[in-house]
Amino acid sequence: MPALPYPPTRKSDQVDHYHGTAVPDPYRWLEDDLSDETAEWVAAQNRLTFGYLDRIPFRDDLRRRMTQLVDYPRSSAPEQKGPWLLFARNDGLQNQAVYYLQRGEDGEEEVLLDPNVLSPDGTTRVAGLTFDHAARFIAYMVSHAGSDWQQIRVMDLATREILPDTVDWVKVSAIAWHGDGFYYSRYPEPGEDKGAYSARNDDHQVFYHALGTPQSSDRLVYHDPDHLQRFHVLGTTEDERFAVLSISDRGQGKDGNALLVKDLREAHGDWLPVWTEFDDQFTVLENDGDALLVLTNRHAPNQRVVRIDPRHPAETAWTTVIAEREEPLEGVGRAGGRLFAQYLEDVTSRVHVYGFDGTFEREVELPGLGTIVGFAGEHDATQLFYTFTSFTAPATVYRYDIARGASTVYRAVELPFDPSQFETTQVFVTSKDGTRVPAFIVAKKGLVLDGNNPTLLYGYGGFNVSLPPAFSALRVSFLEQGGVYVQANLRGGGEYGEAWHQAGMKEKKQNVFDDFIAVAEWLIAHGYTRSGRLAVQGGSNGGLLVGAIMTQRPELARVALPAVGVMDMLRFHTFTIGWNWIADYGSSDDADGFRYLYAYSPLHRLRDGVDYPATLVTTADHDDRVVPAHSFKFAARLQAAHGGDTPVLIRIETKSGHGSSSLTKQIEEMADVHSFIYHNMGVTPVFG
Repeated sequence: MPALPYPPTRKSDQVDHYHGTAVPDPYRWLEDDLSDETAEWVAAQNRLTFGYLDRIPFRDDLRRRMTQLVDYPRSSAPEQKGPWLLFARNDGLQNQAVYYLQRGEDGEEEVLLDPNVLSPDGTTRVAGLTFDHAARFIAYMVSHAGSDWQQIRVMDLATREILPDTVDWVKVSAIAWHGDGFYYSRYPEPGEDKGAYSARNDDHQVFYHALGTPQSSDRLVYHDPDHLQRFHVLGTTEDERFAVLSISDRGQGKDGNALLVKDLREAHGDWLPVWTEFDDQFTVLENDGDALLVLTNRHAPNQRVVRIDPRHPAETAWTTVIAEREEPLEGVGRAGGRLFAQYLEDVTSRVHVYGFDGTFEREVELPGLGTIVGFAGEHDATQLFYTFTSFTAPATVYRYDIARGASTVYRAVELPFDPSQFETTQVFVTSKDGTRVPAFIVAKKGLVLDGNNPTLLYGYGGFNVSLPPAFSALRVSFLEQGGVYVQANLRGGGEYGEAWHQAGMKEKKQNVFDDFIAVAEWLIAHGYTRSGRLAVQGGSNGGLLVGAIMTQRPELARVALPAVGVMDMLRFHTFTIGWNWIADYGSSDDADGFRYLYAYSPLHRLRDGVDYPATLVTTADHDDRVVPAHSFKFAARLQAAHGGDTPVLIRIETKSGHGSSSLTKQIEEMADVHSFIYHNMGVTPVFG
């Protein structure tokens, strides 16, 4: 196939100087998301990409099959507040899940909020629903077209009336009720000339909003003008006695948080400094009378729970409630006077139950090896709800009786296909330096290991994020065609605690890439696939992973799929909240940081004349987290450098953000991505 007629991309003579090194940046102009020239470039690239995709003969059949597979009812685990059960349900093909309210388990289900009616294209999302203490009101966040910017609205639960209260320019925030109002975090409104999707976010402030008043009257609660690149997130304990302020300083490379507490019974009480450094992580779970139960990795890389008196917070006065274990403690829920400690054991969930005094009660018997979400409720709850899922089991809702320690199915799922034809295998691969790296392999039972199976290898490897087993109906279309899905659990994630995370941070980031390469080579060596039938995929930090892999080992895979990736490692911290990632990546402002970032930055490692994999870069116009300029510049440079005949394209979604803003867009993008995979592997899927 001849090379595609890529749209011409203007080059400028922009050169930056980093610690004595001159670095050209000829596509700097693509960072301007408001310019007509950028808009014209985006339109030209999309014409080429969608023209290419339109010519793939089985693309429409694949989209139809994906639509059939995802068309089944699915629900979240209910949250119980007073008499109410709150849950979300998608009847099958709704763009957004609908929120329902039910009075008790025998009550009638009533639609509370339907995001699908808030915009004609279904790209308005609702999240963060939070009851006030008396369950009279519920506050929630609304976002549009995939943006991270949110607006808080409030509903009166008695009348179902949406109150006139609106709070704008909210980002990285909780909704923390206290009395007849709530605390929240926001940024100043960006100027019109800055662009909401690319302007750097500085000066995160905390306010209190009293119901029935305009936002202009909101009371400023916390502001630190001397440290503009800090996050300030405030929560309240269930009894609304304590306000808890978590402050992070990730822009300075710190991966922990400070913790301030205020006793709200005292009208003019001061903030009490529970912890003032930024190298360790602290999360207040709840108060136990005058004391706080705190989840922390201080002197415990796998985390532990300690009791701290906020008036006497010296570390020597802490008492351990749940000691650190060999397995990482991912989180702790609380309900019914118990703590539900959620551990990861070789990347699958375990749950242990403790009293507030640290007395161990039992391990919860889960339905199998997989992933749980839930195990939280009010202090006087007698039951709670959770979901369990795996690669071959959809998210099923269970009810847990706290006194008996017994789980029963609350809502089962009926699928339009048979998941029992697939199986999951976990393998452990030896990386370059001898580290044991786990990976999950999902495929049809009876898979023949002849090296010809189309294989999709997915990874992330960063920010202490774990990749446990998760179900995807859309992925089933790939498995049905004899495809193999592989999920690699790389260093940089949280699968084995903070030590695993730190082994893939900053100057050790190359370990993440080495782990991924090792898994790919293992799959080839063991007959699962070959380079000509291997696709590599990742999103966000995982997009960076794919960009690094295809520049370091361009021959390793046939297809590369970097999604919403961080591709310019020298300038990422200059956009929106990119400074927040310095804690994981380091910064080019620092001489050592520049050295190791420049060594692997995907944008800067592309070389002229190299035969790169068939590449489909994906991004979206409303991504204000990893701004699309990363993908724009990478795609432009890749098209100029590519020495082969395989296509290197960019697909730019509209009215979407850091992830698909609606189910329709998700199906369309996944069908395009999988069509691109098959087409470039020379595989023609067969549909019954």
